[in-house]
Order: sequence, then structure tokens, then C-alpha cells
Amino acid sequence: MLPDRLTTVDVDIMQYTSTVVNVKGQLMNTIATSCCPSITEAPLSDTEAAALANTYAALADPVRVKLLSLIAAAGELCSCDLLKPLAKSQPTISHHTKILAEAGLITGEKRGRWTYWSVEPTRASFVHDALSST
Repeated sequence: MLPDRLTTVDVDIMQYTSTVVNVKGQLMNTIATSCCPSITEAPLSDTEAAALANTYAALADPVRVKLLSLIAAAGELCSCDLLKPLAKSQPTISHHTKILAEAGLITGEKRGRWTYWSVEPTRASFVHDALSST
């Protein structure tokens, strides 16, 4: 049976439940519903959380974000072609490409003394979304 008076707590709780009451005013069942829809099927595992954190850490530097956008826009880009647009030295470029590669965002192919970089095909959708969200 429903109470004659509802307290603030009752109202708060009932706000997130669907209640069915029969004609005599008896409580038939209560089904809890979420106030907000879930946007993931399940929480991340520890391994998935660490991998995602590593990816976002790689994107936490403006130079790496610009570097990634240059590679994504070109499809494939030589390390030598990154020096001028980034206004950074070769060792600095190597440091940043290494971090992006370790995060699985780009892959490199050594040709002579230069490495040619491209977006990792399996991460292309993620890279597109990350660069489009600005």
C-alpha cells in the first residue's frame, strides 16, 4: 500500500522508478530506471583503461596533436617533412613520433635514413574523431 504522506527522500527515489499501482491503491511492482541512458555497454577493464589513458596522454601535447593532424591530412608523411611545419628539431620530432607510435596511433616505415609515418589503420576512426572534436 502507498504511504499517506511522501517524504522528500520518497519523492527523490520515486523520481527514478516506475511504479504500478492497482485500483485499490496497492503497490504492485516497482522497476528501477536510470535517470540517464548508459553510453557504454560495460565499464573498462584495468587493461583497457590503462591503454586509453596512454592514448590520451600521447594526445596531451599540442605538438603531437599537430603532428598527428599533419600525418592524417597527408595520408603518409616523411619525418623530414615535419621539421618545417612544426618548427622543431629532428630529435624532437623523433621523440614525439615515438610517443604517438607507442600509443598505437601512427606506424612508421623506414626508407633509407628517413621514416615515413601514417595513421595506424585500425585507429583511423579514433584519430578522425579526436582531430574533429576541436
